[in-house]
Amino acid sequence: MINQLIALIMDESKWLTVSMGFALLAVMILLYRHRHSDITTRRRVLAAMNLFFGVTIGNMALGHLLAVTTKLALGTLQGSVLKFYLIGIALAVPSWWLIHHTRRVLAPNNEHGRMTLVLNAWLAITLLVLGVQNLPLAIPAFLNIGYHLHSSRVIGWAIVGMAIVVNVGLFIGSLIFLASGLSFEQFRGIE
Repeated sequence: MINQLIALIMDESKWLTVSMGFALLAVMILLYRHRHSDITTRRRVLAAMNLFFGVTIGNMALGHLLAVTTKLALGTLQGSVLKFYLIGIALAVPSWWLIHHTRRVLAPNNEHGRMTLVLNAWLAITLLVLGVQNLPLAIPAFLNIGYHLHSSRVIGWAIVGMAIVVNVGLFIGSLIFLASGLSFEQFRGIE
């Protein structure tokens, strides 16, 4: 049983699928809780987009930190411990902050704009610094920024449509990766 749990924690093929599932659940709860509120649609949509992205990346960062800690405890970690922990923390802090920030987005008469932009930019830049292969994961952050800055209803709904397409694409990709049973390096043909 313990060996199966350890294998599950260290199997990166499952983390994106699970993270996106939790993110969808969190957004559904958020929208259900605020279905009869007087919060504008624009704020609810922005909160949902930010919550989905924050939960997705936050859970993946947690999975990364759990895997690093597990490999360290087992003595199988190869590479710099500090570097691996810094990567996890650099993604965990802004994503969990973005999750918490969703409350400010929903609060009436609360100025949330600058922090919304900063947290999404922080996550997007961090993902891209970690490698161009993370571009698909960073795109939702750019869409969140675009939605926050838009001034036309048509542009806003176009951004929401793109966000849905990107996230569905990421989820389908995560299912393909999950079904492959390969490590990230094997799946990408690196190994």
